[in-house]
Amino acid sequence: MALLSGTIAWVKMTHFPNATMVDNLMGVYSIVGFVLSLLLVFRTNTAYDRWWEGRKKWGELVNNTRNFAIKIASMTTSKEDDHFFARMIPNYALAMKEHLRKGVKLEELELTDEEYKYLESKSHKPSFIAKWMYARLDKMKTEGDLTQEEFITMDTNLKTFSDIIGACERIKNTPLPYSYNNFLKKFIFVYVCTMPLAFVNSFGWWSILLSVLVFYILVSLEILAEEIEDPFGLDPNDLPTDELSQKIKDNVKELLKD
Repeated sequence: MALLSGTIAWVKMTHFPNATMVDNLMGVYSIVGFVLSLLLVFRTNTAYDRWWEGRKKWGELVNNTRNFAIKIASMTTSKEDDHFFARMIPNYALAMKEHLRKGVKLEELELTDEEYKYLESKSHKPSFIAKWMYARLDKMKTEGDLTQEEFITMDTNLKTFSDIIGACERIKNTPLPYSYNNFLKKFIFVYVCTMPLAFVNSFGWWSILLSVLVFYILVSLEILAEEIEDPFGLDPNDLPTDELSQKIKDNVKELLKD
């Protein structure tokens, strides 16, 4: 950008010092720059909303897994049931974390050999972990370890697990429309590459520095929006889902005394 701006400034100031064709461009670029700033504000706000909604959903998961573990610990006396949910609740969080990336890593989960083989062939692994927890609750109700009212209370928490992963999948699988994203990139490219024409007549050699500064601001805003619009990956600015999953695991294990 500095080379482009310097070349334009050199050509204008050494070969066409009296040219007047670019005298009024500054007004045009001010108007176009205002329109571009509105588009960028919308772009960054949309990306941040996606990041923040993802963070809220993971916060809900942390709270609901704690509540679910507290209810299991207080409503049951079976160590076998406690041990089962001490494995499956963290398994759900860990599976959800990787499901929102590139696929579940079964070796991260606490599974029996039979459970491992069963999940290998399944595409939506978190749903099957939730299914196992529902089946266990139903078994506890059938055997008299849970009353119907307690089962309904448990169901309220467990249902939110599927609601949360569904919301996160919506965020991940619904990016900003390609046509809008592509248009904005082209708009920025054309604007910054022709911007020195407007600056050089008013600022001379200083137009090089100003053009680089404006280029840095506009392109950085677009890159920032791209960085945070998919918040579930491994980029530095993505959500700390590894740490949140580990927090869920530690809390649940402590509550259920596994």
